[in-house]
This record gives sequence, structure tokens and C-alpha cells, in this order.
Amino acid sequence: MAKANIITKDGIKIMVEGTPKEVASLVAQLRSGQLHSTSDNRKKASDKQRSSDKGRLNTPINLIADLIDGGFFKKPRELSAIKQALAEQGYHYPVTSLSPTALRLVRKRQLRRIKDKKRWLYVQ
Repeated sequence: MAKANIITKDGIKIMVEGTPKEVASLVAQLRSGQLHSTSDNRKKASDKQRSSDKGRLNTPINLIADLIDGGFFKKPRELSAIKQALAEQGYHYPVTSLSPTALRLVRKRQLRRIKDKKRWLYVQ
């Protein structure tokens, strides 16, 4: 059994045990840069975590759900008001695509809708 103690540029200590061929192969990969140090993997993992911390994808259903969480629907709102609120955040969707999205949220019981003078109003 061959052993190797390796200290990376970052100061990480690695102890490797294996056959001489395995240890030589691992050391060669570390020297050539084919293997990344543990700190590189931590950076990649933290980058992935940061991107997942940003939250969900910016789909219309998620954007409207964020409006619900923000209290936008405490007053009854028309689809045009929802469109305007999303446009203010930089998301431009036609009313025709927001209508089925709002209806899905009604079916999930996250929103309620009220008919007023031949128009639907959405409320929390």
C-alpha cells in the first residue's frame, strides 16, 4: 500500500492511500490540474447554492405568487392591475397569458375571484 501526503496551494492537507499506480495517477492529475482542490469544489457548490437562494424561476405563476405574499391582493384587482404590477417589476406579459395563470391560482385556492360588472376581480 502506497501513501502520499499532499498539501494544496490553499493549505489543504490530503492523505492518499492506495496502490502505487493509483497514488501516482492521483498525484499526476493534481499536478496537471485535472482535479480541482476541495476549495474549488466548495466555491462551485456555494455558487450553485447562491443561484438556488435567488428562488424559483420567474414564471408568471411564481411572480403572481410573490405578489400574493407581498399583500398586493388585499384589495380586489383586475388582470390589467396585475399586468401593470408585473410590468413595474420588469416582467411584461400579455393579459391573455395572465388570465389562465390567475385561474390556476384560484383553483389552488391561493386567490379568489369575484365577478363585478362583467369583469373578474382577484383577491386574496
